Amino acid sequence: MTALAQRATGIDFEAIELALREAALSAGAKVLEGLLRDVGVGRRETKVQCRCATAMNSSGVKAKTVHTLLGEVRFERSRYACPVCAESHYPGDEELGVLHTSRSPGLQRQTARLGAKEPFAEVAKDLRELAGIRISRKDAERISEAIGEDMETRDAKERQDIRFSEPPAPDTTAKTIETLYIEYDGTGVPMVPHEVAGRKGKQKDGSAKTREAKLGCVFTQTAFDDKGRPIRDPASTTFTGAIEAAAPFGERIYAEAVRRGLFEAKRVVVLGDGAEWIKTIAQTHFGRATHIIDLYHAREHLVLLCKLLFDRDLRRLNRYKDRWWDELDEGNIEALTQKARSFLPTDDNAGKDARREIGYFEKNKERMRYGHYKAQGLFVGSGVIEAGCKNIVADRLKKSGMEWTVPGANAIIALRCAELSRRTEDYWEQRAG
Repeated sequence: MTALAQRATGIDFEAIELALREAALSAGAKVLEGLLRDVGVGRRETKVQCRCATAMNSSGVKAKTVHTLLGEVRFERSRYACPVCAESHYPGDEELGVLHTSRSPGLQRQTARLGAKEPFAEVAKDLRELAGIRISRKDAERISEAIGEDMETRDAKERQDIRFSEPPAPDTTAKTIETLYIEYDGTGVPMVPHEVAGRKGKQKDGSAKTREAKLGCVFTQTAFDDKGRPIRDPASTTFTGAIEAAAPFGERIYAEAVRRGLFEAKRVVVLGDGAEWIKTIAQTHFGRATHIIDLYHAREHLVLLCKLLFDRDLRRLNRYKDRWWDELDEGNIEALTQKARSFLPTDDNAGKDARREIGYFEKNKERMRYGHYKAQGLFVGSGVIEAGCKNIVADRLKKSGMEWTVPGANAIIALRCAELSRRTEDYWEQRAG
C-alpha cells in the first residue's frame, strides 16, 4: 500500500503495530501469572533455614509484583519467618531469581546487556522504543551495575580458588597450547569528585579527575601468515580488569592466565609498556615467561630522546631517529644508547631528561631484543590490549560528561569484559542453576 493510499484509508500501520504489541504483551503477562500461581506456595519437604541456622516458621503467603519482559506480573509466595532474629525469607523468590529485586531475570539480562554498551538514559529509551518496556534511567543503572557486581563477585571467588590451589609440578602437564600471550595496561576513567579527593593527578593544580582502570587480556597464537608473521588464534582473546591497585590486579591477571591454560602452554609471553607496575607483575606472577616491552612504546621513547638531544636541529633529529629506529627494531640497544650518550652535554646537571630516556633503554634492554623475538615468530606489539582499553573502557566509560564511582565503573567493566570474553552466557547459566 502506498503512503497516499494509506492516508486515504485512514490506516496508521505503526499505531496498529504498537497497539497489537501492547495487547500481545498484556496477554503474555496474564499467561505468565498463571504459570507462576503455584510457584513458591505450599509446604516444603525440607525445613527452611535462616542465616542464623534456626529453622524458620511458615507465616502465610504474601503477594509480589515483578516487572518482566511482558510487563508487570503479580504472584503469591509463601513467607517464612525466623523465631530468633525475625528475619523473613521467600523461597519462591529464590527459585524464580527475584530474591531482593522486583525485576525478572529476563528483564535484568536485557537491561544489563544494553547497560554494558550505552548510557543508562539510552538503555531506558531503547527498552521502551524497541520492546515496550518502561524503566527509568536510574533503574537501568541499578540493574546493570548490580549484574556487573555479581559477575565480579563470582569471578573473585574463582580467582581466590586459583590463588590458593597448588600449581602443577613442572613437566607434569601436557603442553597443548603453542604460545600464550598476556598483555595488560592502564587507562584513566573520569570520576565523581569524592573518588579523587586528595589524590595526585595531571591537572595544573596537581589534583586528579580520573582513576586508573587496569585492563588485561590473554590470547593464544598458533599459526603464521604467508610472510611468517604470527596470527592471533580466532576468538581466543579474553579480558579482565578493574580500578584497583597493582597487587590485586596481579592476582587477577594471573588467575585469568591460569584459567586460559598458563600451565599447558609451550611458551608464555608477557607484553606491556615499561611501567614499573607492569614489570613487577610480570616478575611476580610470570617469572618463567618471555617479557617483551611493546615496540611501539619503545619507539615513542626513542622519538622523545631524539627531540631532547636535537631539539634545535631538525635535520640531525630525523637522521638519528631513522638510524636508531633501525637499531631499536633489531634490538641493538647497546649501540643505540652508546651513540646517544655521545651527544649528551658534559655537564651532568644538563640534559637530565635525555639521560632519563637513555636510562630507560639501558634498564629495559633485555626486554627489547626485538630482532630475536621476531626470529622466534613472536608478537612484539601490545596492540590487543591497546584496542581493549578503547573498546572496553573508553567507548563506554569516557564519553563526554561522564563521571563514575569506583564500584559503578568496575561493574560496567565486568559486564564488558564478560561480553568480549564470551562469558556472559556462562554467567546466566550458572545463575539459573
